[in-house]
Amino acid sequence: MTYTGNVTVGGPAQTREVPGLAITKVAVGPMDNNAYLLRCARTGELLLIDAADEPGTLLGLPGGAPLATIVTTHRHSDHWQALEAVARATGAATVAHADDAPGLPLAPTRLVRHGDAVTVGEARLSVIHLRGHTPGSIALCYDADGRLAGSPHLFTGDSLFPGGPGNTQGDPQRFGALMADLEERVFGVLPDGTWVYPGHGADTTLGAERPHLGEWRARGW
Repeated sequence: MTYTGNVTVGGPAQTREVPGLAITKVAVGPMDNNAYLLRCARTGELLLIDAADEPGTLLGLPGGAPLATIVTTHRHSDHWQALEAVARATGAATVAHADDAPGLPLAPTRLVRHGDAVTVGEARLSVIHLRGHTPGSIALCYDADGRLAGSPHLFTGDSLFPGGPGNTQGDPQRFGALMADLEERVFGVLPDGTWVYPGHGADTTLGAERPHLGEWRARGW
């Protein structure tokens, strides 16, 4: 199957291979969340981003291979409904930002902050703290240690979608904080070819979204 990033609840997962990593995207219900399984091409080690729901679906993705790590992008409950079940079934380490850890159903094995790294086998993911959707929302950026200079892969949780930033419930301070972090820590340093994998819905690229930063600022959401 050609990877498009368009997956539906109850439908098949989609997988793409990039240098050093295989990325599998699946949608789970009832909130139409995306979960991403990353597999190191060299070691086969697995990492799951957001054990959102449907533990049976998520546990079926690895095809029997052991899951090493689960990263939760933020504390909203639709992103961790399957966290306890998947962690218990696999023994995987769990990772989240310190500011959102108290809102999760189990204490993370590891707390991360902006600039930290999370590894899956020999692949390294940079942690980007994006404050606003929640205090501890994070994105993970994979660039194969600089070998993907023009086309990194960015997993944004609910902080960035096609068409704008994540929901800040009409709070101007939270919106301003999220926009500032997106402009400085994402659009300010990553190229247009960066592929964006959000927590819900279709994928996008930074190049497709960059022309609209001013519009987002003006509309305030």
